[in-house]
Order: sequence, then structure tokens, then C-alpha cells
Amino acid sequence: MAAGGRLLDLVLPPRCPGCGDLLPEAGKLCAACWSSLGFLSGPACSCCGFPFPHDKGGEVLCGVCQAQDRHFDRVRSALIYDGGSRPLLLGFKHGDRTDLAPFLADLLYLAGRELLADSDLILPVPLHPRRLLRRRYNQAALLAGRLAHKYGLPRENLLLRRHRATTPQGGNYTARQKNVRSAFSIPERYRDRVQGRRILLVDDVYTTGATLQSCARELKKRGAEKVFGLTVARVVRPGML
Repeated sequence: MAAGGRLLDLVLPPRCPGCGDLLPEAGKLCAACWSSLGFLSGPACSCCGFPFPHDKGGEVLCGVCQAQDRHFDRVRSALIYDGGSRPLLLGFKHGDRTDLAPFLADLLYLAGRELLADSDLILPVPLHPRRLLRRRYNQAALLAGRLAHKYGLPRENLLLRRHRATTPQGGNYTARQKNVRSAFSIPERYRDRVQGRRILLVDDVYTTGATLQSCARELKKRGAEKVFGLTVARVVRPGML
């Protein structure tokens, strides 16, 4: 570690982003917070990755994906969004904990190796310029950059734009879908970069899939062959089946 880093650790000792306990190294979790994470690695919906309680055999869709036309092809997430992962993601997204990007990107890599192998371009889900100005960074872009570097895939931060500001999302799938409908676009000068590509969209949390759905719709409209999604966590509710 560089001298500057050692001095910073003496002045501001690294702490666990989950519980605040002191740690020997920044950007990590303590053992207790690590054990509280719910990893998604079992049987799941072949489209959106919703976890199933047992293996249903073959490629099976959850109830939501059976009822809704999905523009994305496959989505996978590393963690359940719950009491274990929520402090971590809120700190990263709203608390300036950008030092967590390498750790979270490693989780994405473990959860999305098959998607990465099938992709030839990585895109972060974009923020509207006004929100980016207030937050000062796009958490999805930080993750996409780390993941692209780790896997050696090209990344485009400006190809997909969020041209319409949306209110903070809440509610069910229909409400969220209406909120982000037609919120994304691809500038004319970038559209040839989408043709025939297999694109991986990166975001922090999958709630209902409405944001990824809206992004994928625009990418498919402009000629993308496949659109995948990869998020750090996803909301899992019993009623979502």
C-alpha cells in the first residue's frame, strides 16, 4: 500500500459498510455482514433470474415473465435485496461509498460469467443528466467500468441516454413501467454501434425489471441481437411468482 493510503487509514480507519465495524482493509465486509448476504445461485427463471425454491427442470419462466413480453433475453443478479445487502447498496448509491465498486463488481462477475461470455459490449443503465449532476457519479457506470476491465469487453457510457427525467420509482410493475416508458434513447450517431451486438446492461438493483425492459426495448429497436441484464441485487417478493 502506498504511504498516502496508509496515512489515510490512520486518520480515517476503514469500516465495514454494513455495520460500521473497523476493518483491516477498505472496500470489504466484516465476517458477520458477509454471512448475512443472500446469494442467488440456485434454480431460477430462465429469463429474469427470479429464484425458484427447487429445480423445475429445463428452462422455465416465472409467472411474471409468462405474463409479460420481455425485451431483454436474460437477467441475473448476485444477491437478494434485503436487510443484508441493502446498507451496502444504499451506501454505494447514495453515500459516496465508491470504494465499494471493485468488491461489487467482483460479485457481478461471479453471478454473470455466462452472460459475459455471451456478450460483446457492456453498457451501464444511464442516469438523467440532472440526477448525475446531483449525485456526481453513476453507480452503474462505475460497476460497468470495473466489469469491462476485468473481463476485457468494450464499454460505452454515452451510447444509451436517459433523455427524460423520471421520479424516484416505487409501486408495482405497471406503475414502474409507465414511469420509465420512452425514457431512454440512442443518439443517431451511435446507432450503428448497436446493430447486431449482444449487449450486457449493468445496474445496481433489479426491482420489477421495468428499467431494464425500457432500455432493452430501445436497444432491440435499434438492431441489437441480444440484450442481457446484470445487477448486484434484486428484489424477491413471494407474490412475484
